[in-house]
Amino acid sequence: MKVDKRTRARQLAIQSLYQLDVQGPELFQRPTDEFFMDADSDNFVRKLALDWTKGTWEHLPQCDELISSSTIKWQFSRLSPVDKSILRLAVYQLKFCPDIPPKVVINEAIELAKMFSTDRSGAFVNGVLDAVLRRLRAENQKA
Repeated sequence: MKVDKRTRARQLAIQSLYQLDVQGPELFQRPTDEFFMDADSDNFVRKLALDWTKGTWEHLPQCDELISSSTIKWQFSRLSPVDKSILRLAVYQLKFCPDIPPKVVINEAIELAKMFSTDRSGAFVNGVLDAVLRRLRAENQKA
């Protein structure tokens, strides 16, 4: 089955974010570029994955704060690195990529959680992202 280019870029971005989280930011530029080159031959997919990875990593404190404040009864430090990577990318896209409809961001994140994480991660990711989206909409109404 052929995977949509944006879906593939999201897969690569969360894999890269996972690597950055686990191995540290010194991995960022050269190894990240090499990872994308090895992982996919499509220039559009590689560029989009790199853009989303860089954007997420540059806005990490804001993304992590939104995730932390939206996880009820769950400490941010207890999140699995996979779920954290999925949530970080989705929160970045919800907050900083107005060209991507929120419903698409959330649906893609749920599918990534089902693919790369546990059976319950899809529902968890959905709940957290719904809370993040409500918070972002409330902030936008105040502005």
